[in-house]
Amino acid sequence: MLNYSNKKFRWGPPQVMAIGFVVMILVGAVLLWLPISYVDVGRLTFIDALFMATSATCVTGLSVINTGAHLSAFGEIVLILLVQIGGLGFMTMSTLIALVLRRRISFQERLILQEAMNHDSTEGIVHLIRKVLIYALYIELAGALLFALRWSFEMPTGQAIYFGIFHSISIFNNAGFDLFGGLPNRLGSLMHYVEDPYINIVSMLLIILGGIGFIVISDLLTYPKNKKLTLHSKVVLSASAALILVGTLVIFVFEYSNSLTLQPLSTIGKTLSAMLQSVSSRSAGVNTVDIASMRQATQFFIVIMMFIGAAPGSSGGGIKVTTFVILVGVVYAMVRGREEIVLCHRRISKDRIYKAITFTLLSFILILLSTMILSITENFHFLGILFEVTSAYATAGMSIGLTSQLSGFGKVFIIILMFVGRLGPVTLAYTLSPLPKKEAYRYPEGKITIG
Repeated sequence: MLNYSNKKFRWGPPQVMAIGFVVMILVGAVLLWLPISYVDVGRLTFIDALFMATSATCVTGLSVINTGAHLSAFGEIVLILLVQIGGLGFMTMSTLIALVLRRRISFQERLILQEAMNHDSTEGIVHLIRKVLIYALYIELAGALLFALRWSFEMPTGQAIYFGIFHSISIFNNAGFDLFGGLPNRLGSLMHYVEDPYINIVSMLLIILGGIGFIVISDLLTYPKNKKLTLHSKVVLSASAALILVGTLVIFVFEYSNSLTLQPLSTIGKTLSAMLQSVSSRSAGVNTVDIASMRQATQFFIVIMMFIGAAPGSSGGGIKVTTFVILVGVVYAMVRGREEIVLCHRRISKDRIYKAITFTLLSFILILLSTMILSITENFHFLGILFEVTSAYATAGMSIGLTSQLSGFGKVFIIILMFVGRLGPVTLAYTLSPLPKKEAYRYPEGKITIG
């Protein structure tokens, strides 16, 4: 680790990441607070601007305003740039600038990049960053073109291109901001396209590519040459596919007869809507049906999906699918009486298991405490508060109506949750912790009865 300033506090990659995100959020908040960022509907308070900047930088998607109706073109560009920088990571963007200027990437910066990308080592990290930037550019460009082609049939070409770029960046980075709320006779998000296979499929592909992480994308692109996938990629791909399938079936069954969501749709529309909601619920915040109109069982299921989240090294949040798989492996090993967790014929080390359990427990406790606190300060039903808290922490961006009704305290609290969720509680703990002390002795082993 890097050591600056004094011996009691450690300035390493987690600290630099945290400070970088804070600076980006504050700069974004100031820009969004300027009169030039709004149309003639009244200027928002600085807290609302800070909320929007945090939501964009942390690629959450929760919004206290109607983005399409309230923000000017300048405000929309500021918002989507924050999404782009926040999704790829400020250190990734800094590396891009350094590479363009042909400046050498120092070892300290490589450590920060390693932390930002959840990579195992600094070896090859700069090469990975180059690939990340190229992949992101090509995927977002493809998404923008596909969206623009479709929307050119219903709006002017220039506006279709602008909408294509904005929504491609937003959806790929799992942010979920949209501009359709500013159009006449249009519902928010992609609800107008609930039975449009083209928009649904393009959106799902962008969400999936943004959610599996750049490490997996790189692995898939080199598969024809190497003829093999890493354990990480195998776990992410198999777990993501299983979660999408289970989520689609659950949402389809739970909402099939709901007259406010899937019931009025055709069979194809029901399937597309259930699948997109399954894909989106773990991080993206995009929806084609009204989340608030869903049955409570479905809403609670989405809470679980948001908590699990996307893959490490992606712009998605949650505890991550790899953590979830390790926890399932722990349960399976205990039930079968095995001492080791084995995935794809590979043994998982104990430090990874401890990290997965720690991360999950910290996340679970944080969500419970936050839900209890907001249940006191906010005038909303319990499931709605739990939904909002989980969405903020998991940077999922879904809401069933609480965001626009938050009190000043509630907005500040959700801002902190989004920030902690983007960094991760373990990273934040490292950020605030002093240098660890090496224990000079070990205590004798004790036994506690379990179960």
